[in-house]
Amino acid sequence: MKKKVDEKGVRVPGFRFGAAACGIKKSGVADLGLIVADQPAVAAAAFTRNSFRAAPVEVASEKIRTGRLQALVVNSGNANACTGRAGLAAARRTCALAARFLDLDERLVAPASTGIIGVPLPVDAVEVGIEVAADSLEVDGMGRFARAIMTSDAYPKIAHASLSVGRRRVSIAAIAKGAGMICPDMATLLVFFLTDAVLGPKEAKALARRICVRSLNSLSVDGDTSTNDSLFLLASGEAGNEAPGLDAPGFRAIESAVDEVGWEIARLVASDGEGSTKLVTIEVVGAPGDGEAHRVARTVGNSSLVKTAFFGSDPNWGRIACAVGYSGVRVDPRKVTIRIGDTIVFRRGEGIDAGRARARESMKRPEFEVRIDLGGGRGRARYVTGDLSTEYVRFNSAYST
Repeated sequence: MKKKVDEKGVRVPGFRFGAAACGIKKSGVADLGLIVADQPAVAAAAFTRNSFRAAPVEVASEKIRTGRLQALVVNSGNANACTGRAGLAAARRTCALAARFLDLDERLVAPASTGIIGVPLPVDAVEVGIEVAADSLEVDGMGRFARAIMTSDAYPKIAHASLSVGRRRVSIAAIAKGAGMICPDMATLLVFFLTDAVLGPKEAKALARRICVRSLNSLSVDGDTSTNDSLFLLASGEAGNEAPGLDAPGFRAIESAVDEVGWEIARLVASDGEGSTKLVTIEVVGAPGDGEAHRVARTVGNSSLVKTAFFGSDPNWGRIACAVGYSGVRVDPRKVTIRIGDTIVFRRGEGIDAGRARARESMKRPEFEVRIDLGGGRGRARYVTGDLSTEYVRFNSAYST
């Protein structure tokens, strides 16, 4: 299921982008990208909770402690994960090379990588790519960067929004890669949020946490959390707005726009999920709290049996109810209602066979919703996922992660 993505005309003042082919990918396509801020940007990040953290994650975790970054160097085709001390040295060397070619303080450069696990990063090739990418920097280069960081992605992923903060216009954009090994435990995938808003370090950290909780941690393709998951948020301050505190109306407006952009990124990733044919939003209401609602939605969205039912357009409410039941959230089956599309298929502890045909028609659409009302509180959550197709199995049996 291919989504149309706007690759052109998206700019965030204060940032430039470069891309190059350095030979990591045998296909010869671009496999290295740069994001460079004109001045040191306020920065925050979140990283995978997978115990096998890739070398670039370890290095970037050190770099982000200052709360400032000016450049990100990102390669695809090689994860530089499970590569030991040599991998850490390669990640640090990548930052040093970018700093040299960009004439920046090395402490302000962070790495990110995606691709095959367990293969040494070819630093000599990366050096060539960084030099070429540094010479190609342009304000309109977001689309080129987005393509350079793709691995199994069918298309680049860019989302953007703009808003007014006081009398100033603020831009927010996000660039992501990800199609498989997606089940955020943030972070997830590789995703880069850029804004020209004036933000303080505290506000940037709050936004990064919110992105994880509200959108990217509400996404699943296959239930696997990557070794390389990284989220970065950089604020250039070029908009010149008055710095909003956490309780200010301006910050709440920025939060809302970030939610919009993050949710669109989640939808783009779920739509692309290696062989996915359906985009499914799972909404859970009536839970004791939002955390419990999220747990139920995540359990249903990760269920292989539920996802194969999505693929077959099979309104098998039993699989959904089963996943709700083992989610770890206490529920009373007699209070639970399950809808597929606009059709109730389960209510008061029993299935409703009369709606199966209508539910099946809803599931044949490229996008549909499953709504689960637990009947036990005000907690709510939404989650985006896809189906599990025969193409996913074929692709991942032939593709080395």
